[in-house]
This record gives sequence, structure tokens and C-alpha cells, in this order.
Amino acid sequence: MDSTRPRDFSQDTIEFLTAAAALIAAFVQRHTAEPGEAARAAAAALEAQNRDVLLREMQHRVKNSFQLILASIAIQKRRHPTEDVLRALDHVANRINAISLAHDQLAPREEGQIVKLSDYLRALCLSIKQQAEGIDIDVQADELELSIDRAVPLGLILNEAATNSLKHAFGPDAGGRISVKLVAGVGYGEGRLTVSDNGRGMTEPNPKGSGLKLIAALARQIGGRVDQESSDRGTTTSLMFPLMT
Repeated sequence: MDSTRPRDFSQDTIEFLTAAAALIAAFVQRHTAEPGEAARAAAAALEAQNRDVLLREMQHRVKNSFQLILASIAIQKRRHPTEDVLRALDHVANRINAISLAHDQLAPREEGQIVKLSDYLRALCLSIKQQAEGIDIDVQADELELSIDRAVPLGLILNEAATNSLKHAFGPDAGGRISVKLVAGVGYGEGRLTVSDNGRGMTEPNPKGSGLKLIAALARQIGGRVDQESSDRGTTTSLMFPLMT
């Protein structure tokens, strides 16, 4: 293949050299490309790591901001200890806490900031349960993920419905149970959130109350619809909502 004298090559020799050249070229190209692929993989991993660090830092800062707001509310409760003011401030604090818990569950994705609903709802129900003694809260949740823009309204609806049950469904010394269910695959591309209690049922809704109005507004925000049924065996609030926008 390498000669200092001119030589004649047969067709078989030319074809052999052509095949050898192609084999060598493929080998060289593969080994030349591998460092580039490795570099791209390393860059992608570094980008994902940086995105995760930035997200955690943002969560930390947002958490601190929520804590400052909650601390300010606590100060106002001490300054204005009247029943109406305390009730209103408690409502605000509960809603802020629901939003804060959603940010705690954020996970970075290429498509944006995603909340794992099962973890979010369990954390939220644990927080709600701490507000009342003798009340059990059961959570059954399918593994679903939503963007934070849609997960927060869902959490606020759960917070309002469960808080209403704590306030109105049970007597001062009576125990009770609240059941929370999140189910996927209901209807065409829809999910269903159900909050039910085994309390004494609701009387006529308070026309000045903000809870049901807020639930309806939040449902419209995510394209959902709310139904509520109540009897002497308890109250059930159901939200049907699209899983995709």
C-alpha cells in the first residue's frame, strides 16, 4: 500500500484500499465525536444541576418571604384580638400556607416548574390537621403532576373545603373524619378532587361568606367546575378539572 516505486494496482487491490479507508475513517470519526458527545452530556448535566440549585435557592427565598408575611399576620392578631379580626387573619394565613407548601414541592422540568400533586396534597392535609384535635384526614391521591400555576388553585380549593369542614361540620367536642381523594382519568382528560366529611351537614350557605365564592373563582381559573352536596351524613365538595390546558 505504501511504495517508493510506481506500481500498478489491480481492481481488487483498489477495492480493498477503498474498504480499508472507509473503515479507518469511520473509526476516526467515532473517536473524534465521542469527546464532543461527552462534553455535551456534561454540559447538560451541569445545566440541570444549576437549574436545580437556582430552584432551591428560589424556594428558600420564597419560603422566607412567606414566613415574614405569616409573622406579620401573627403580630396583627396580637394587636387586634377581636373574634372577627382573628378569624379573617386566620383565613389569610391558611391560604398563604397553602401557597407556601406548593412552592416546597416544586420540581424542575424542561417544560417549567412542576408540582407533584400527591406529595403536595398530603403535606397540605397534614398542615390542616394540626389546626384541630380529634379530626382525622385521609388522603388518597393518584400520581399526577401539574404546573405550579394550576397546582396552587387546586391546593387552595382543598384548603377552603377542608377548613369549612373543620369549622362547621363537627361539634366543639366531637371527633370526625375528612376524606380527600384525587383521581385521574375521570371523563376525557380530566381529574377529580373530592373533599368529604362525616359531619352534621351544612345549613344554608352564608351569603357574606368568602369560602364558597373563592372556591368557585379558583375552579374557573383552572377551567374546572365545582359541585357540593350536603346532608345530615356529611358534606362533599367535588372539583372536576382538565389535566391539560
